[in-house]
Amino acid sequence: MVEFKIPLWATALAALAATSCVATRPVHYYTLAPAAAMTNAAKPDGATLLVGLIAAPEPLQDARIHYRSGSNETGAYEYQRWTERPGAMVRDALVRALRSSGKYQRVLEASSAAVGDYLVRGKLYEFAEVDNPAIHTQITLHLELVDKKTNRSVWDRMFEREEPAGGREIQDVVHSMDGNLQQVVTGAAAEIGRFLAEQVK
Repeated sequence: MVEFKIPLWATALAALAATSCVATRPVHYYTLAPAAAMTNAAKPDGATLLVGLIAAPEPLQDARIHYRSGSNETGAYEYQRWTERPGAMVRDALVRALRSSGKYQRVLEASSAAVGDYLVRGKLYEFAEVDNPAIHTQITLHLELVDKKTNRSVWDRMFEREEPAGGREIQDVVHSMDGNLQQVVTGAAAEIGRFLAEQVK
């Protein structure tokens, strides 16, 4: 029987080719559709709200789509990513919801130059696909309202919501997260509005 030896350079070339195939796997990006613009006019005598950054734990600080399986296992899709970090998407959605309510003179993103009556800030604890056992999305968001005159927290709430996914594909998860986030920020905007309305009675 004739024994053939594979040259070392051929082995290295094959390994390089395999690595190249893996490295060129495309990354798919997904975004959440903004809520339809509403025509509610600003309220001239309303408060000015500043919306600060939405903090997030380290695993949610990148743009990969995260999942949780069971009560302890968590992970992220390497090639399925959001176009923005979850905290930024939540902040943008909250700004739109507050503006569309028509209850405020202005709703601004907080910055060193922005001046307002109240600051909305928060932390995002969960923004993920959950497989347990049916697939759904879960959002857990804590929000706080700070009176800028006293720099004291005057209101805070935890919002936790699940939304079923219509299928097992990543597009189904994205669609579920889209609807979930809109419900969360709409509910949060309504609660903030009710609280501030009570303050002027």
